[in-house]
Amino acid sequence: MADELIIAVDGMGGDAAPEMVVHGVAISHERNPEARFLVFGDEALIAPELAKYDRLKDACRLVHADVSVAMDDRPSQALRRGRRKSSMWMAIAAVKEGEAHAAVSAGNTGALMAMAKVILKTVDGIERPAIAAMWPTLRGESIVLDVGATIGVDAQQLVEFAVMGEAMSRTIYGLSRPTVGLLNIGVEEVKGLDEVKHAAQLLKESNLPIEYYGFVEGDDIGRGTVDVVVAEGFSGNIALKTAEGTAKQIAAYLRAAMSRTLLSRIGYVFARGAFNILREKLDPRTMNGGVFLGLNGVVIKSHGSADEIGFASAIDLAADMVRNDLVARIKRDLGRYHAPADAAAAQEVGIGTS
Repeated sequence: MADELIIAVDGMGGDAAPEMVVHGVAISHERNPEARFLVFGDEALIAPELAKYDRLKDACRLVHADVSVAMDDRPSQALRRGRRKSSMWMAIAAVKEGEAHAAVSAGNTGALMAMAKVILKTVDGIERPAIAAMWPTLRGESIVLDVGATIGVDAQQLVEFAVMGEAMSRTIYGLSRPTVGLLNIGVEEVKGLDEVKHAAQLLKESNLPIEYYGFVEGDDIGRGTVDVVVAEGFSGNIALKTAEGTAKQIAAYLRAAMSRTLLSRIGYVFARGAFNILREKLDPRTMNGGVFLGLNGVVIKSHGSADEIGFASAIDLAADMVRNDLVARIKRDLGRYHAPADAAAAQEVGIGTS
């Protein structure tokens, strides 16, 4: 596997699987011709879809799975029912066993996270994993985490999220010292929950390769005030869903306005280039894919409602994470963060026993 890039794909995950999944694999393969794919799922349903793409004949291997996880399954139910037999479980297990470099699924988020934690385990020094999303901003792109994996975290876990987010930012964007901010209800130091204020103090004192900016508010995310926005999963998920809904709302308003009168339709013809750029910026498919950070392996969650273009973007993201060795970067930075505390603890033990 050393000279190849192998992506494990849950062929049954998503609202329009497996047709959407296979089409997405075909699109991503065109952009990543060196990639090979392990597709897990119902052979009777997936094989006819793969047969539509001659170029995938030598790039894909189909592995039959007896079970598919439903979008409304509870994580505990999915673990019991699909353990070792579901397409989702088998895709993640391929990463664990060294058969693939990353796993991608558009299936049930809770089930995917539960299975990933059971199979891959968290990196030493990480208590809870996080889901990171790439966010379009006025400055380009930022990373926001957690957007839904963990509800209710303490200060130490927020710092761990910051470590993972900055490592991802350096991996994707090549930044040597990304700016990091904590999402809060105000920028003043006296505002916010105690855990957020405590996390701010820990980040100020850390030995991380970051520029700690301070507190940021919701409108700072779209502005691109910082490269990495750290949030607790509840507020992060609400921010993500609000942004996606707002983008769709603006797009609907524009379509209605451009077709309302003859003059507006003529105006659209002259401004078509600008509107195409705006549409691309607002298209969530180009940013599709949440990265499960903090695990001993790369797992990417695609939107369940994604089409083939969106799913291909999620596969592309997985490929980028593998090429840039994201997990190793996170482990190195965690060691850098924990080293001073470990040294202090060792010194204290030495003093106490002398």
